[in-house]
Amino acid sequence: MAEPQVAKTRVEVRRSARRRRMVSAYREGDTVVVLLPARMSKGEEEHWVAEMLSRLQRSETRRRSPARTSDEALLLRCEELASRYLDDEAEPTSVRWVPPMKTRWASCTPTEGTIRVSERLRDVPSWVLDYVLVHELAHLRVPGHGKDFWELVHRYPKSERAMGYLEGISAAAGLGIEED
Repeated sequence: MAEPQVAKTRVEVRRSARRRRMVSAYREGDTVVVLLPARMSKGEEEHWVAEMLSRLQRSETRRRSPARTSDEALLLRCEELASRYLDDEAEPTSVRWVPPMKTRWASCTPTEGTIRVSERLRDVPSWVLDYVLVHELAHLRVPGHGKDFWELVHRYPKSERAMGYLEGISAAAGLGIEED
């Protein structure tokens, strides 16, 4: 198994005699694992390692939300989501990133119109962050977690999927964070 260093990314190449044509790659901790057919030449290996690193980078970049870059970008994303899913009837006075919270992903103070989002969410896929923002924006219209609240939240089409994602990362990291 070769483990070349490419652009400061640790890469492990795994060859398989059973693999005929397909090349794939994934992250395993801080290492990118590239799976190749055993018959590939060194030149083909170099080509496919570079190609798969590029594809993986593009995929990861697409998945990340631009809202992760600043509080201003987070507020802008909230405005877009409120317009799309909440009839422009949820206007936060402020939205900001905060240090990781112990028991929740985000919080909202409806009386003040403020939303705080845990920095644990900076690197989740954009559709997961969008769900959390829609959830908190819905609290600006309906403070509790009753039927009316969940009807608003479920206007976001990936709400169930995002809830499952958050439950999974909470369980995997032993965080004990549960949905409200």
